[in-house]
Amino acid sequence: MDDRITFDRTEHVARIGLNRPKKKNAFDVRMLRELAEAYTAYEEDGNLRCAVLFAHGSDFTAGLDLAEVGPSVQEGGKLFPVDSVDPLALGPRRRTKPVIIACEGWCLTIGTELALASDIVLAADNAKFGQIEVKRGIYPFGGATLRLHQVAGWHNAMRYLLTGDVFDAAEGYRIGLVQEVTTVDELQAAADRMAARVAAQAPLAVTASLLSARAAMRDGVDTEAARLTTRARELMASEDAQEGLQSFIERRDARFRGR
Repeated sequence: MDDRITFDRTEHVARIGLNRPKKKNAFDVRMLRELAEAYTAYEEDGNLRCAVLFAHGSDFTAGLDLAEVGPSVQEGGKLFPVDSVDPLALGPRRRTKPVIIACEGWCLTIGTELALASDIVLAADNAKFGQIEVKRGIYPFGGATLRLHQVAGWHNAMRYLLTGDVFDAAEGYRIGLVQEVTTVDELQAAADRMAARVAAQAPLAVTASLLSARAAMRDGVDTEAARLTTRARELMASEDAQEGLQSFIERRDARFRGR
């Protein structure tokens, strides 16, 4: 039985692949579970510093397989196991390391919400995003109503949440969802390069930057501002901070070890 999700490692980067191409990578219950397992494996591997989520086939995802997932949710089931890292960053267990998403073709509903829950989004010029739930009598329950207006502004978000209209990569770039648009052929290489750049930095500093930015959105700027000096002092005591200083003095690239 083929895995719905692939997982491989290259140095400090994890590559997580959606692997149901014959169904346009539509998520059934098993695929949701395997994605959570992959995110958990990434989070728990101390050697991994960045992850790339991509798709096998020509479409990132057509969304949820509602014929199977819908009844499960109606009966009280969770999209992801509560003891695993939640890829949508809604459950009690959330990742502390960065995820880059590479989208091509259809990127609907949960696909767009996975992008919103990630940290950097790259899209091929043929990518098509959409929260089309209102066309099916439901609404986005994977985080789009929480995050799209933070990323795109209120009016841009309502433009798409309330109509269910699909938008392309250029529009995604305009409203801030997408950070880089490439050709289809260049997408994976561009995502891998971006991940390598992130992974080359000090892991503790990357995590601190990520968590501080999230905390500012969650708790407010003033609350997080009061924590900045404390976070900085903790990092300054690390071996990586000392290595960063020494590499600056010696005019060489730093060799970070994550401690």
